[in-house]
Amino acid sequence: MASDFSPPAAEASPQGPGDNLAVFWHEGMLAHDAGRGVFDSGRDPGFLDVLDQHPENADRVRNMISILRRGPIAPFVSWHSGRPAHASELLSFHSSEYIEELVQANATGAKKFCEGTFLNPGSWGAALLAAGTTLSAVKHILDGHGNLAYALVRPPGHHAQPDRADGYCFLNNAGLAVHLALDSGRSKVAVVDIDVHYGNGTAEGFYRTENVLTISLHMRHGSWGPSHPQSGSVDEIGEGKGLGYNLNIPLPNGSGDAGYEYAMNELVVPAIDKFQPQLLVFVVGQDSSAFDPNGRQCLTMEGYRKIGQIMRSMANRHSNGQILIVQEGGYHITYSAYCLHATLEGVLDLEAPLLDDPIAYYPEDERYTMKVVDMIKDSWKESVPFLKDI
Repeated sequence: MASDFSPPAAEASPQGPGDNLAVFWHEGMLAHDAGRGVFDSGRDPGFLDVLDQHPENADRVRNMISILRRGPIAPFVSWHSGRPAHASELLSFHSSEYIEELVQANATGAKKFCEGTFLNPGSWGAALLAAGTTLSAVKHILDGHGNLAYALVRPPGHHAQPDRADGYCFLNNAGLAVHLALDSGRSKVAVVDIDVHYGNGTAEGFYRTENVLTISLHMRHGSWGPSHPQSGSVDEIGEGKGLGYNLNIPLPNGSGDAGYEYAMNELVVPAIDKFQPQLLVFVVGQDSSAFDPNGRQCLTMEGYRKIGQIMRSMANRHSNGQILIVQEGGYHITYSAYCLHATLEGVLDLEAPLLDDPIAYYPEDERYTMKVVDMIKDSWKESVPFLKDI
């Protein structure tokens, strides 16, 4: 009998292609091991008996796989095998010099690229699988096999810039998929990133491009060093032809479900409606949840479900219901899986929640977040030409 981690080429689902979620996965991505230490540092101070497993570890993804296989969403899912990316495919987003740096690091056995970002034996193969699996997922949509595809991949990618690794990321999976969509004839693509951290790598890759709209909702964390010079602030709106096509939504800590829903409806929806993309790329990270060790945004399953519903509604209006979903962060080993389930319920536009929230309840005060969102909206009206009248 097949394990949870080895999907067959495809499994039948009772849904039609528009309502079925095609999940792309390959067990080889479990081989990436960033080690142990104090949180994500890799350091052993010598006085702790138990060191943390790196937050970006295989167990978090094992639970995501198992909840999709055995949870109540399983009848709506079909499974498809991923593949490694070819070196030539990586050059659509990354520089040849950077790819060579990764190849050499793999040849020598291991390298720390920046804080928290370790390429160890098995990591490069996993990164190639993450990139290729994401390309297979978007091709599934582009070739007309279905409207909804989810690349369940690790290591994550949205911090990887054209010429450097950053924030646990080596290859920008979503960015590579966007390029393939453009090369396949989609004239405009929009990326909506809800990972708790700024999708700086994706933004950097399209910062001077007018046919890709990148939107990132994240906590206000600023730059964290040479590998991540971008701040994620409202005034980073693109350059040249791309001026106005990178939209940052830095939200206060603890924004919660109501705050995120307000930001989606007041900022993301109007921007997407104005841009009118032919494909939506939904970059998901469950590290915005109430219990994640890497974030403080307090989203619960209900908030993720609502965001998924909003994304589906926008896709129905602009991209014939087509959404590519790409996995990024999410480091609470159990709650991340639950929040993923809720997000995908929303994307599938299921009538009622299939799965109850096992742990989350926080009283919310969204008033401050709403004030911040209103301020961001005013800033966009002044600085982003195509959003003057939102």
